[in-house]
Amino acid sequence: MTTQKNLKVVVIGGGSSYTPELIEGLINRQHELPITDLWLVDIEEGMEKAQIIADLTKRMISKAGYNITVRLTTDRKAALENADFVCSQFRAGRIEARLRDERIALKYQMIGQETNGLGGFSNACRTIPIALEIAEEMEKLCPDAWLLNFTNPSGMVTEALTKYSKIKTVGLCNVPVNMERGAAEMLGVERKDITMQIAGLNHLVWARKVLHDGKDKLGELTEALLTGEDKMTPKNIPPFQWDAGLIRDLGMVPCAYLRYYYQSRDILSKEFAASESKSNRADLVAKVEAELLEIYRDPTLDTKPQLLEERGGAYYSEAACELMSSIYNNKRTIMHVNTRNNGAIQGLPNDCAVEVSSVITSSEIIPLRVEPFDTDTLRLIQLMKEFETLTVKAAMTGDINAAKRALILNPIVDSGSHIQEALEETVRENIEFMPAFAHILEK
Repeated sequence: MTTQKNLKVVVIGGGSSYTPELIEGLINRQHELPITDLWLVDIEEGMEKAQIIADLTKRMISKAGYNITVRLTTDRKAALENADFVCSQFRAGRIEARLRDERIALKYQMIGQETNGLGGFSNACRTIPIALEIAEEMEKLCPDAWLLNFTNPSGMVTEALTKYSKIKTVGLCNVPVNMERGAAEMLGVERKDITMQIAGLNHLVWARKVLHDGKDKLGELTEALLTGEDKMTPKNIPPFQWDAGLIRDLGMVPCAYLRYYYQSRDILSKEFAASESKSNRADLVAKVEAELLEIYRDPTLDTKPQLLEERGGAYYSEAACELMSSIYNNKRTIMHVNTRNNGAIQGLPNDCAVEVSSVITSSEIIPLRVEPFDTDTLRLIQLMKEFETLTVKAAMTGDINAAKRALILNPIVDSGSHIQEALEETVRENIEFMPAFAHILEK
């Protein structure tokens, strides 16, 4: 282990309803992470909620007997000075922006989703400029710190950070966490006793191997999945069935988000039905967040509420805090993260961001090379990587043609003249966060 030193951890988006997850993870690792200063950063509009979260944070830490000074601030630069770890979990535009994204997508007969399609594009264009601002401030105020990015869309944000900043950064998503936990349960073994290899892009990954007791149990896991014993899908995703013949032929276990590509028409039909009953995912998330906030207000509450596990990001803190500990203590743990490809997935550029099983060290993230994907799957990955690359370009420059090219490539976005209308409405509704695109509204 490294020489112990007092650690300063900064959480950007401290008012997130997920923060109690993060605090629980830090408390469980207090013997590994000597944190003395925890700064929660949020914007002025979110301070009422952030104060409730900060108060709960203090109660949780006090109950655990963990000696940490908790500070809540809107002054990001003051928080970042001399930080050791910066956890990014903000939502640009707050939940209201996600509600708009999903409604706009459905208006133009596209799948509405926070990280996929038109909604994912919109979210990236709001988020990437802010993420790069944070990185620029870190280069000046805490150049040796690690930025752990949990902000969606994690893959595209991580790609922008790895290409256009000098800070050490790694992205994280809870989808592989759920897959690994669920796989162990489905196989009836301890999670610590399996090694799962995951590869692809953020929200576009497949389990390639599940090693246990000297054997690859991927086939056994596949059959359990197809017989209805799926425990790998996050609780926020309604039950669905895979095409058994297709999954067996793929020879891989897809993450739940791949249903947007393998079953796009079915998903779109369900979303239209949900929109008519006012029960889109964003509406449900807003409802759960409101319920959580009321629970958090209870001055006697000093633990993470069970309801939080109903959110799509359940268990992310388990990975987030293990990632922090693995870096700090140079554990060389294998984790599934977003990082530079560096040859891990053949057929993709070395400098692009991928989500792969990687060795976590205090010096760098080392992605593990995977066997070549079959050509059809590789083409889907390449297509989505080009969508991501063009989206990052559009987010940074306001290039409307790059935006169109990105969306036309995306399999869950229909092409046609309505793309211009959808883009204009997206920009108009998000102009505060997408000023680079203001020119398209001036015509």
